[in-house]
Amino acid sequence: MGRFLAFLQSFDDFFWSYVAFAIIMTVGVCFSLKSKFSQITHFPELCREFFSAFKQRSSQDKKGVHPIKVFFASTGGNIGIGNVVGIVTAACIGGPGAMLWVWIAGILGSIVKYAEVYLGVKFRVLGKDGVFYGGPMYFLERAYRTPLIPIIVAVLLCIYGVEIYQFSVIADSVSHCWSVPRLITIASLLFAVIYAVLGGLQRIGKICSLVLPFFMVVYCFMGVSILVLEASKLPELLKAIFHSAFTGHAAIAGFAGSSLATTIHQGISRAAYSGDIGIGFDSVIQSESSADRPETQAKLSIVGMAVDNFICTISLLMVLASGSWLLGLENASLTVEKTLSTYFPFVKVFLPLFLFVTGYTTITSYFLVGSKCAAFLYPKHGKKLYLAYGTIALPLFCFLSQNTALLVMSVSGALLLCFNLLGVFLLRQEVRFPGKVQLQETQLEPSTD
Repeated sequence: MGRFLAFLQSFDDFFWSYVAFAIIMTVGVCFSLKSKFSQITHFPELCREFFSAFKQRSSQDKKGVHPIKVFFASTGGNIGIGNVVGIVTAACIGGPGAMLWVWIAGILGSIVKYAEVYLGVKFRVLGKDGVFYGGPMYFLERAYRTPLIPIIVAVLLCIYGVEIYQFSVIADSVSHCWSVPRLITIASLLFAVIYAVLGGLQRIGKICSLVLPFFMVVYCFMGVSILVLEASKLPELLKAIFHSAFTGHAAIAGFAGSSLATTIHQGISRAAYSGDIGIGFDSVIQSESSADRPETQAKLSIVGMAVDNFICTISLLMVLASGSWLLGLENASLTVEKTLSTYFPFVKVFLPLFLFVTGYTTITSYFLVGSKCAAFLYPKHGKKLYLAYGTIALPLFCFLSQNTALLVMSVSGALLLCFNLLGVFLLRQEVRFPGKVQLQETQLEPSTD
C-alpha cells in the first residue's frame, strides 16, 4: 500500500506541476482570447444579471430548479473546506508564491468553467423522473465520438463525488475543538448528508441558500480584519508572492522550503480543486437549472468562481500575513485555527461550526453529482448502490490520514481534468461566450428608426 500511495503521490506531483499547468493555461488563454477576456471586461454586467435573477419567480410550468437555487447548490459544492483548509495547504507546502498561481488559475479557469456549464446545459436531457441530467457524460460523446470516455468520466466522478477529504476534516475539527467523541461526529454528519441527498437538488439548494451567505460573510469579515491589522506587512508580502511564484521559496523557520514546480503544483491544484476547474462537477449540478438558455446559467458560474477565488485569497493572505504558515503544523486546519485564534477569542466555537456548515454543503453537492453519475452508469439501481458505497467510504477514510484522502481526490480530479478540458476544447465552436452572446442579442433587436 505504501508503494502504491508513493506512486500516486509522484503522479500527482508531476501532473499538477506540469500537465495541469499546461492544460489550464492553454485552454484558459484560448477561451479568454476568443471571448475577449469577457470574464473581466463583462464582469459588472454578469453581477447585474446575478442580482436580477433573484427577482425571477419560480414557475410551475417550467422543468428544473430555479437558477439562484442552482447557483447556491453549486457554490455550496465549491465553497467549503477546500477554500479554507485545502487552499492553505498551498501556502504551507508551496510558500507565498502559490497565491499568484491561485489567482491565475481562477481568472483563466472562470471562462473554462463558463464553457463547461454552457455545454452541460446545452446538451442535457430530461429524465423520466422530470429531472434534467447533464454534464460531461452527456457532451463528451460528441467531442470524442465514442461512449467509452463518458463512461470513464462517470466512474471517476463517482469516486470524486464521495468527498472523503472534507468529511475527514470536519470530523477531526469538531472532535478536537468541541471535545465530541469522533464516532458520534461521524455518525451525525453521515446522517445529515444522507438526509440532504435524498431530497435532491431542491433540498440541497434550499439548505445552501439558507446557511452559506451568513457564514461566508462572517468568515470574510474575520479575514479582512486580520489583513487590516497586519496592513503594514502587505507590501512586503505581495513582493514575496510575486518573487517566489517564479523562483520557489527557501526554507525559513518551520517552513521546509519549496521548488518552483512545487509552488506551481500547489497553486494550480488547490485552485482547481476548490473552484472545480475542468473537473466537471459543476456542469452536472448547474444542468438542472430551469433557465431556458445555456448562457444564463453559465454566466452565473463566472460570478460563483469569482466568489470562490475571493475566499481563497482571504484564507491565503491572512495565513501568510499572520506568519502562521511558518509554524510547520501537522495539518492546514490547525494552521487556520492558530491564525484566527490569535485575533479572535471565539474561534474554537466558530471555526468547527464554519467548517461543518461549508463542508457539509460541499459533501452533499458532491454526493448528489456522484449519485447522478451512478444513475447514468446503471439507471435501475445506480443511486441505491452509490448511497451504500458512500455510506461506507465516508466514515472509513476518517481513520486514515487527511493527506491520503486529499491525494485520492487530487488524483481522480487530475484524470477528470484531462478528459473534460480536452473535450470542452474540441467543442469550443458550440459555445457562445458572454461578449458574443450580448452582441448577437443586440443585432437581433428591431430597429427603432
